[in-house]
Amino acid sequence: MSRPAALKIEDLSIRYKIDGGEKVAVDRLNLEVRDGELFALLGPNGAGKTSVISAITGITSHQSGSIRVFGYGAASPEAKRLVGLVPQELVSYGFFNVTEVLQYTSGYFGIRDNQARIDHLLDRLQLSSERYKLITQLSGGMKRRMLIARALVHSPKILLLDEPSAGVDVELRAILMDFITELNREGTTIILTTHYLEEAQRLCKRAGIMNEGKLLALDETGALISEMSERVLRISLRKGGPPRAALSQPDKGLLDVSVEENMVKATVAGTMSLKTALRLLDIPLADVKDLKTEEGDLEHAFLRLLKKERPA
Repeated sequence: MSRPAALKIEDLSIRYKIDGGEKVAVDRLNLEVRDGELFALLGPNGAGKTSVISAITGITSHQSGSIRVFGYGAASPEAKRLVGLVPQELVSYGFFNVTEVLQYTSGYFGIRDNQARIDHLLDRLQLSSERYKLITQLSGGMKRRMLIARALVHSPKILLLDEPSAGVDVELRAILMDFITELNREGTTIILTTHYLEEAQRLCKRAGIMNEGKLLALDETGALISEMSERVLRISLRKGGPPRAALSQPDKGLLDVSVEENMVKATVAGTMSLKTALRLLDIPLADVKDLKTEEGDLEHAFLRLLKKERPA
């Protein structure tokens, strides 16, 4: 039995007025994120990712379509209580200290006695020693941690992370990624936008790729990699391997083939099996001394998809 939808977006369009004209930020987007999922929404700058995130929280209005958060309309009080947002931009919060921001946010959501939750988040995000510091006194990395604590202080069912590791150091990125994994294991649905595609590949089972307001691809992360990336085969042959003539004209499924002595290097589609590749290369398995593969990754698939979509 499939899990229910935590988020359901249907035919969403968002347009902005700019210099007397109009810019389409999101164009008829349809997207469903399952309850308990860790989902990556990817795309280059200007793809529309932040506009989608803002519309889910009700910060940005949309001209057409609908957004449902566990069945509630995105701008409704019920939906807002279910969502936590970590924005891309750092926020100063004037002269409040960390604890005051978290207490104020708790009160905003109607939670009067929330100190245990606040203490837990401060400890888990290594912010306990900063709890009485003014937000203006925090480093960029500490401000990022505070924003995550603020987004989670009311125990939301969906966490929206808009470029959470932008501008942070390697150590903090590792802490954040571990925390994100832990939250998801505990049942929080997480929607992540990031330019660090290795993070998305490691953390997220499914991903959607946007460009110019449109959803170009949506699938299991592994399926996206197989479908859109390439695989490099390095085949070491025993003495008396196939003649070079048999390898000089690549098949349609073989993107590139080169031969040097008893070594064959072939670039094939990510979906092609090794058995099929060897058949197309006309290499009997008995002639293979050693075989190494270099698999594609999400970044490769992402770049190939964008290149395919852009006019030549």
